[in-house]
Amino acid sequence: MIRLATSADIPHLIKMRWDFTIEHDDSKSNESFQLFQQECDAFLVAALEEDCWFIWVFEEDGELVSHIYTELVHKVPRPGRVTYPFVFMTNVYTIPKARGKGVGTRLLKKVNEWVEINKYEFAIVWPSDESISYYKRNGYHTCTEPLAFIPE
Repeated sequence: MIRLATSADIPHLIKMRWDFTIEHDDSKSNESFQLFQQECDAFLVAALEEDCWFIWVFEEDGELVSHIYTELVHKVPRPGRVTYPFVFMTNVYTIPKARGKGVGTRLLKKVNEWVEINKYEFAIVWPSDESISYYKRNGYHTCTEPLAFIPE
């Protein structure tokens, strides 16, 4: 079942975020889970109460097996056209035992449909090198327009 996350999902979302991080950087396993849990819990409580974060989950047999976090980024209106927000997508994760079964693709397709239905201008994601082909298979393409300032 694909649905939006609720406050009842917060403990599992925290664990999934921890596992996702450790999977890609084992050095973080030495960090305090309790401190992370407190920070992530506060973030998720606020995110689920706001109208700009939408956390999509794939639930299978009562267990969350995949999620995609989306944030609406509102733009300044322009004369002569209706201005729609764009979607920033992040924290896309499927637990290892559910990979290779189409779970992530089904969840991403649901998010893409949501973007289209709501007429959001576009969805953007910063993929890892390993996930580029996944996004390209699902309708995403490389864009080169944005510029970034990264403070030292």
